[in-house]
Amino acid sequence: MAVSKVVLYYAFTPLADPDAIRLWQRDLCESLGLRGRILISKHGINGTVGGELGAVKKYLRKTRDYPAFKHLDVKWSEGSGLDSSQSYPQAPHGVSLDFPRLVVKVRDEIVSFGAPDEMLVDHAGVKGGGTKLTPLQLHELVAEKGDDVVFFDGRNSFEAEIGRFAGAVVPDVSNTREFAAVLDSGVYDHLKGKPVVTYCTGGIRCEVLSSLMTSRGFGEVYQLDGGIVRYGETFGDSGLWNGSLYVFDNRVSIDFTPDAAVIGQCHRCGASTNRMQNCTEVSCRTQLVVCAACAAVSAPECPEHVGMIAG
Repeated sequence: MAVSKVVLYYAFTPLADPDAIRLWQRDLCESLGLRGRILISKHGINGTVGGELGAVKKYLRKTRDYPAFKHLDVKWSEGSGLDSSQSYPQAPHGVSLDFPRLVVKVRDEIVSFGAPDEMLVDHAGVKGGGTKLTPLQLHELVAEKGDDVVFFDGRNSFEAEIGRFAGAVVPDVSNTREFAAVLDSGVYDHLKGKPVVTYCTGGIRCEVLSSLMTSRGFGEVYQLDGGIVRYGETFGDSGLWNGSLYVFDNRVSIDFTPDAAVIGQCHRCGASTNRMQNCTEVSCRTQLVVCAACAAVSAPECPEHVGMIAG
């Protein structure tokens, strides 16, 4: 039986011709039957793709053959399966069910903080970012400094509703472009004298966020290397992480073990759930925590749109 896998990866490295990289990556993925989303800029590459195990391995091998991507940071997870009705010459078992299509684009940023001119990247990665901590080093920092350590969530606030580090600060942002303004507002200036650990799904958002914080006077900034994914690979649900991890594909969320805590609460009835669903309002991009029972009654709408409809 064919095994389906999903990989999350990135590399901050100067790229002289992002569009040439885009064409190469698109053709490579299409030849292997991989689906997903890949963003490329002059600062590097950021992607998540899924497909048959052998095809994913071949993709990574060929991508890492390119010198700039030799040290690609990669995290693996289980896929939902393969669509056997669609296949390619090098992917006879079909394509990933976790992604509707393949998207490969060139952007100003490979993670959209709206601050491309603040980014300084060389062949070693982002310059001026926080100190990277492995999951074990994170535990050592907490053991040394105790409650002084501040966990700072670098994701959209809705992602934290179903999973987060215990006691984490979760900024009220709906997308990464809002972080710079929040930091500039001074609302978190009281943290500038504390050890702050930024964390996000796979680590890439914290590469940028930690550099933004450092340049704004936060004196002791760290970033969880490899993000929540690598932490979960190391400690499962026996460490400092609570709940499920939101992911941007058809799986919606993943658990590290069967013992994962359920910390999300249905926005309608308050029941415990890790289930998330899009608001039905076409113009709204809000993700809502909605239990299966409430979703079965009617499609979810966020409170703002319900209020508008009610007058």
